[in-house]
Amino acid sequence: MRGLVLQINLSPGGLPKRPVPEAYLTPLGFQGDGVAHPAVHGGPEKALLLVTAETTDELVARGFPLFYGALGENLTTRGLDRRDMRGGMRFRAGQALIELTRPRTPCTSLDVYGPELRRLIPGKDAPPSDPAWAMGGFYASVAEPGWVRAGDIIWVVDAAV
Repeated sequence: MRGLVLQINLSPGGLPKRPVPEAYLTPLGFQGDGVAHPAVHGGPEKALLLVTAETTDELVARGFPLFYGALGENLTTRGLDRRDMRGGMRFRAGQALIELTRPRTPCTSLDVYGPELRRLIPGKDAPPSDPAWAMGGFYASVAEPGWVRAGDIIWVVDAAV
């Protein structure tokens, strides 16, 4: 699996997150990115959220007023298939190495785009066979910190899960 880092998105906390050309990824997330609800988001197991551009495009086609970064993702990618993502997969993005930990469970913050959105996104207990698998994105930990830039290639380096 190989794709492109389309956008890196940061905010002082909460959503939406806005694009930046590059950012340094630490074990606790991108420098300059804030977390509005640290009891729920952030920390070493949820250092960043990855959402595919294809997912956002699919939701926009269904009528939701979204844009890249609107779901609160730190990385918007193009070319990765969320349906093939699993916890434990490791991806190289720029200088950083990330490891997927778990699909994101939707929260009430997403209701700003319409309450129906949260109902479309399955919770963390959904099986990978669910057509909406990982529609809310995937949390990741940081195995190796480093710079990540928009336009960087992102690829699977270890899929033994």
